[in-house]
Amino acid sequence: MARQQQDVDELFDVKNAFYIGNYQQAINEAQNLNPSSPLAAFQRDAFLYRSYIAQGNFRIVMQELKTADPMLQPLKTLVDYLSPGANKPVIVADIDARVAKGTELINDIFLLVAATIYYHEDNYEAALKILHGSESLELRAFTLQCLLAMNRPDLAKKQLKLLQDIEDDGTLTQLAQAWLNLTQGGPGVQDAHYSIMELSEKLGALGAGPAAVGAAAAASRGMWEEAEQMLREAQARAPHQPELLLGLALTAAHSGKPAEVSSRYLAQLLDSHPDHPFSKEYTAKTNEFKRLTAQYQPSVTS
Repeated sequence: MARQQQDVDELFDVKNAFYIGNYQQAINEAQNLNPSSPLAAFQRDAFLYRSYIAQGNFRIVMQELKTADPMLQPLKTLVDYLSPGANKPVIVADIDARVAKGTELINDIFLLVAATIYYHEDNYEAALKILHGSESLELRAFTLQCLLAMNRPDLAKKQLKLLQDIEDDGTLTQLAQAWLNLTQGGPGVQDAHYSIMELSEKLGALGAGPAAVGAAAAASRGMWEEAEQMLREAQARAPHQPELLLGLALTAAHSGKPAEVSSRYLAQLLDSHPDHPFSKEYTAKTNEFKRLTAQYQPSVTS
């Protein structure tokens, strides 16, 4: 019996809520937890602050980090990077210098922060170098995400095998399997759809990331109404998430709704997330189209 008690992960509910993107639930679980050890307290605080960061509640994190464990201090850099008006080149240069120095590479929080910043910068190779050799299940799953972003599903499959060997039925492993299946298409799309639905039934409300994956899988199967429902449910908890806005614009366009419905979601995405990859590409193509049309004049006067 003592052995079973020791094997129980007291942060199980906190972690799973965080992994499925239900950040408010993760915060609630963390605040209700009475950790049994300093390590558990450290891990609880890490998920708590990361959940606040994911919600955009930066002030709480910056205030509490003043007296928090030194190993949590790299989260300040992530807040700085994600804050509006951030001088991102300076922050990236600082991360580069700290990586080169090497003294923080034993801290998984620093590895996570550095890899996240490199990922946002589309510097996947730098992120992979940071993550290489990590024993953390979460960082291994992050490695798989980077490989998929680099269009290397062959290597992502090998990384998934490592995750399955560690925790075959874990939430992160299921999510990683869904990411890979969706990327590969074909029969994998149905598997990705079922995986996300299973997580929803088991763990409850999904956040933006998993909901977007599930909706993309449903849409790929022609199930536009189900895709829209998943996105709407997630948007009720995170109204400004770019993946949800983009997904809702697409589902509206394919489900027979008036054109202005899709246009509103698109306008909201462009206004609230001008630096999102889709927004930047859309704006660039729109400007290019305007430039080209300006070169031509009507051949017949009215």
